[in-house]
Amino acid sequence: MNLQIRSKDITLTDTTKAHIEKAVEVFRKYSLDITSINCLVGTEKKGVVVEFDIHIAHAQPVVISQNDNDLNTAIDLAVERASKALRRLHDKVTDHKVSSVKELEPLDA
Repeated sequence: MNLQIRSKDITLTDTTKAHIEKAVEVFRKYSLDITSINCLVGTEKKGVVVEFDIHIAHAQPVVISQNDNDLNTAIDLAVERASKALRRLHDKVTDHKVSSVKELEPLDA
């Protein structure tokens, strides 16, 4: 998993970079083939924006954008939203062989 952190109009400290790197490690538990993660941190008129662009092999990329007044809060909320999206993708991939109700045979009583 390749992580690239970029900033626009804001300077990132080492602690902020470490916070992002630690938060992104949560994505490994979904057993998806994540090829790269691009993290863009920038400023806006009313706070900061954190955007995660997660590229997964054999799937569409997951893009999460989060705005907030506090940088650490925006990072945490974006990671939480990305985890939810990756969890849903993982469930979709692993449960693709589940039979539907129409395929079940009725029991004769």
